[in-house]
Amino acid sequence: MKVLIGGYTKKTSKGIYELPFTGENNDARLSKAENIISVGGPTYFQKDGDLVFAINNAGDEGGISAFKLSTQGASEVDHYLTPGASPAYVGINREQKLLYTANYHTAVLSVFSYNNDGKLDLITTTTHKAEILGPRPEQTDGPHPHFFDQTPAGNLVSCDLGNDTVDFYHLEKGKLKHLAQYKNEAGFGSRHIVFSKDGNYFYVVGELSSKINVVKFNEDNWNFENIATVKTIPEDFTAHNGAAALYISKDGKYVYNSNRGHNSITVFKVNDDHTLSLVQRVSTFGDFPRDFNWDANQKYVVAANQNTDNATLYLRNAGTGTLTPIQKEIAVPEGTRVLFTK
Repeated sequence: MKVLIGGYTKKTSKGIYELPFTGENNDARLSKAENIISVGGPTYFQKDGDLVFAINNAGDEGGISAFKLSTQGASEVDHYLTPGASPAYVGINREQKLLYTANYHTAVLSVFSYNNDGKLDLITTTTHKAEILGPRPEQTDGPHPHFFDQTPAGNLVSCDLGNDTVDFYHLEKGKLKHLAQYKNEAGFGSRHIVFSKDGNYFYVVGELSSKINVVKFNEDNWNFENIATVKTIPEDFTAHNGAAALYISKDGKYVYNSNRGHNSITVFKVNDDHTLSLVQRVSTFGDFPRDFNWDANQKYVVAANQNTDNATLYLRNAGTGTLTPIQKEIAVPEGTRVLFTK
């Protein structure tokens, strides 16, 4: 098993790094990070077999690049770049070989197809418009979609930080059809979303509010019911914080999010009524943890600290949901995306 970490390339990072994973339980460790893909600003990426699809910040242009991994190294096999900023998020459907990108700066959502060789084809795009923008400084300049991926029923969903909205789409005959919209509270800063195991609830994290909103919804008639909202940071924490990544365990029992500023991962238990109860806030032992992730068995968790160029490895208790740090100060530059791989 290995861990891939990529991020910004503003200081010393050259792109995506591979860290070998050895040992088990409390003796598990990540070894030295080695650069395996050289690319500008791979702040998010996905993997399908020997293909890696990464955000590419190529100076005056931005987009995504496809790389093929081999024993000889990684080679770029295709890219799709347009003038301006690169996207913030890449989603993937490995069965249908589709990619979904959300561009925070240009407000463009894109859908791509790819083949076994990594060849990319743009299927369609849509652009979010300024609707009722939130009141915070980060929102007043326009819409900012920060997430674009699939729903449990196979539709698509985007979180828009500028508009405080969750928008649902269906890919129909090569076009994106807007189906419904859920509006978060003003200033929420909708960023990432996960769904309950039964597909009847979603949890959306607000970057600007440091909150998670629990919503009951129906993908047939698009009824939404606001169930509850919880803070991801302590009430008495007054310094700047930006809530970032959001994950739910595969058994549906625990929800996790990272806090950039409070520099922690928050663990919530999912109650029988799908509300959330605080279980733990654990330090990431660094500054600005944008992403974290777990292995296929969700036994190990790695958090990447962007500003302090380090990562932390945790052992996860599946019964209680808690995280125990077992390795700190793992050197990796400017990390913003974590992905376990074989």
